[in-house]
Amino acid sequence: MKKEIGETSYKETAFGIIPRSKLIPLEIEGTKRAWNFVIDQFSKNKINITPAFIQEVHKIGFGWIFPALGGKFRKIDVTVSKHIPPKFYLIPQLMTDFTKDLKTRIMHLPKIDNPNFISELTALLAWAHHRFLWIHPFQDYNGRIGRLLNNIILLNQDLPPIELKVETTSGRKKYVEALQKADGGDYNNLEKLIRSAIEESIKEIQK
Repeated sequence: MKKEIGETSYKETAFGIIPRSKLIPLEIEGTKRAWNFVIDQFSKNKINITPAFIQEVHKIGFGWIFPALGGKFRKIDVTVSKHIPPKFYLIPQLMTDFTKDLKTRIMHLPKIDNPNFISELTALLAWAHHRFLWIHPFQDYNGRIGRLLNNIILLNQDLPPIELKVETTSGRKKYVEALQKADGGDYNNLEKLIRSAIEESIKEIQK
């Protein structure tokens, strides 16, 4: 295969072996497909967040690009930057425990008119987002699914979705640094990013 000038990364997909530049628009489309699926499910009822549902979201979003990986928990051990996620064979039980824990924490959120609601919701989202990425259940696209998971939680609370600004270099740097601090038990930076996104989203719908 002849490499295109400037391309350094290639992946085998359902469309053949393609460079990163051609994969990016597919990933954007995949994220839209996953979100549209979530919205469709939410239109029928509030979403029951289970390991199977999270796998289905991943499959809808990225299975058409990577059929062998879409919707399947990873079968290999990986290293993500400075973080070493749990062994692959622990993932099914970890995801079961995670979704059960998440459900319990959501049940104990205060009412939306409680002055502590936003603070406690922010803490919940930070914990859920970090815990999901800490487990790193899929071989790829954990960040996208993790951010989508935050928005599923918000939808279930009848709140608008948020956008964590990870597409810019500076935004991604802050996001990664916040996650790394959370690895050490310090959620402050991650909570600040999430709270800022919640406040911005609420302002948008109040305009």
